[in-house]
Amino acid sequence: MEKKVKASAAWSYLLALAGLAIVNGTTDTTLITDLPDTVEIFVAPLVPALAAGIGGYLARHTPRPDLGQP
Repeated sequence: MEKKVKASAAWSYLLALAGLAIVNGTTDTTLITDLPDTVEIFVAPLVPALAAGIGGYLARHTPRPDLGQP
């Protein structure tokens, strides 16, 4: 997997983690009822991070003529 795809997934996770930490700190929100709030903050951001990683991995890439044909 390319570095930019890994970075996109990591930033997606970190930003979602920060957003959920702020939301959970200011309101009484339960996103996943079966998990404690402290675990929920780390598990819920996995959804957008996985979506970003899978989307980047499956995305069509621009051909690079300098690499030649495989």
